[in-house]
Formats: sequence, C-alpha cells, structure tokens
Amino acid sequence: MLTPTFKKNDQKAKLFIYAVSIIVFAAVVILSKVKLSLDLPFNPHVFATVSAGINSLVAVLLVVGLITAKQKKYALHKKIMMTAIVLSVLFLLSYIAHHLLTDETKFGGEGAIKTIYYIILFTHIPLAGIILPFILFTAYRALIGEYEQHKKLTRITWPIWFYVAVTGVIVYLMISPYYGG
Repeated sequence: MLTPTFKKNDQKAKLFIYAVSIIVFAAVVILSKVKLSLDLPFNPHVFATVSAGINSLVAVLLVVGLITAKQKKYALHKKIMMTAIVLSVLFLLSYIAHHLLTDETKFGGEGAIKTIYYIILFTHIPLAGIILPFILFTAYRALIGEYEQHKKLTRITWPIWFYVAVTGVIVYLMISPYYGG
C-alpha cells in the first residue's frame, strides 16, 4: 500500500466535500437557467464534443484504474484516478460552457429510439448529480490511507461513475445530430 498523502481530518474533509458538492450542484442548476448571447468565432457546441471526449477518457481511465488496483499497482492506480478526477473537473467546465452558450436542444428521434434516449437521460442526470460526493469521499479515504474504507466506497462509486461517464457519451452521440448550426 501507499503512504497516505494527507493527514486524517474527517470533520474538515466532510465540510469540504459537502461544500464543494453543494456548490457544484447549485452552479450547474443555476447556470443551466442562464444563457449568454455572445458572437463567438466558433460553434459553441464544440464544448459538448469536448465534454463527450473527456467523458470517454474518464470511462477508459476508470477501467484502467480498476485493473491497476486489482494488479496491486497502487502508485499507477493513484495517478490514473487523480487524472480521472482532474478530467472530470475539466468536463464540468466544458459542460457549463456548453449550456451557458447554447439553447436547449430537443431530441428529434421518434419511437423506440426516443424512449431509449429518455431512459438513458433520466438515469444519467440524477446519478451525475449525486456522484460527486461519492467520488470525493472515495478519493479522500485512499489519500488518508484508509484503504479498506476506500475499497468499500469504491464498490458503490466506481459503477455509478462509470455509468455516468459512458451514458454521458451516449447522450451526446444521440442528441448531437439535432444541434443547430
């Protein structure tokens, strides 16, 4: 196992994790209601493409992170998972930029594909909304060296985070044909 990166301080960690989670959730909700009308020299839907690319990388890193943990390559696992967290922050910035700079896009598919789209979307959204504190608590447990608690949390966090990353890409692939110019 690795030497802990941080000293344990559950009270400060809980306060930080809950504060960050609430602020991020509030920012996404509030900023989704705000639209900026800027004359950009590029199509702002590029941010959705960037977000999908980042989500794809996160999904791959999650799989590789799981494999490296099972192989007991803990230093590599830590680097991979910290990279996934950093990429998730970049995803969030890109996601917010896309929603600030574009109008809402309506899904144009019909029949079964529309049903599938909405099932994926309506499972993706709430899980994306709740996963952040799980990710942060899971990382915190590893960073303070509480590896058994980290493993227990990972059993909840990993599949949800992976699902959110993969379904984010699927939602993008399904909705992007309906983006306006």
